[in-house]
Amino acid sequence: MDMMQTAMIAGGVLIFLMLVVFAFAGPSESAAKAKRLDKVRFRHSESTNAKMEEQMKKAVSARRKNHRPIGETLSKMDMLAIRLDRTGREWTIKQFFSVCGGVAVIVAAGLFFQGAPAFLCLFGGLAIGFGLPHMIVSVLISMRVTKFTASFPDAIELLVRGLRSGLPVTETIGVVSKEIDGPVGEEFGKVVDRIKIGRTMEDALQESAKRLDTPEFKFFCITLAIQRETGGNLAETLANLADVLRKRGQMKLKIKAMSSESKASAYIVGSLPFIVFALVWSVNPSYLAGFFHEERLIIAGLGGLTWMSIGVFIMAKMVNFEI
Repeated sequence: MDMMQTAMIAGGVLIFLMLVVFAFAGPSESAAKAKRLDKVRFRHSESTNAKMEEQMKKAVSARRKNHRPIGETLSKMDMLAIRLDRTGREWTIKQFFSVCGGVAVIVAAGLFFQGAPAFLCLFGGLAIGFGLPHMIVSVLISMRVTKFTASFPDAIELLVRGLRSGLPVTETIGVVSKEIDGPVGEEFGKVVDRIKIGRTMEDALQESAKRLDTPEFKFFCITLAIQRETGGNLAETLANLADVLRKRGQMKLKIKAMSSESKASAYIVGSLPFIVFALVWSVNPSYLAGFFHEERLIIAGLGGLTWMSIGVFIMAKMVNFEI
């Protein structure tokens, strides 16, 4: 009975804290005011730059209406298939769930042979079995996106040279798919394949933008869409975009260097309790054995893991800078 009361009190406190966070996390009045002021400025300004910016915003909003986000049109299994495809490996959903089930069974069996209760075995097996493969997939996606972002400005410059030599855009995209190695060549090759089967270039690029989900490629798609609606020199526009992306990459590296100390501190603080637990377990296993079979210690350990996860999440957000 005491265990149930403790669990109910801990759950009630957690729900109360979540309600407090949601209560104070309302819409930003300053952002809404700035948005209204921008609309008034665009409506009454005679400046050429303001009119161009208004036209760009209209083009972006029109594209968002025509192409809804992935979460509104695809199921969870389709989104998982896209995540697996973004890794660059030929993995299927069946293989992914097979790996998840195998890891879950191994972890649950290991906890069971250590004398842990059935609830802890089931919870630990499911958490690690499904969390670890998702983490590995996320790491592989991040590595591939980093490689794509690093070589994407080179692909745009190759596009610029092809356009200045008189080649059409679709032909130049095919040249990029053959000349650039790595993820950039693979993605542009998929764009060419979609165009060959009858898709428009805009739809083919938009599908790649949804799969990649990178700001750089979205900038590229929006630039092509705006140039098609407004006209102008596409080669010069893409050359400016390549320069902007290179400066953006340099700024990311500069911010990464400046925030490396804070990130290292966050990693050390987040991993220190687990390191200490492993060291004490290796020296005196009986001292910590209660966390695997005593119900009150299990609840305390799960509560501590929950609060530590919240703290690690907050520290990760504090040292993560978006450009």
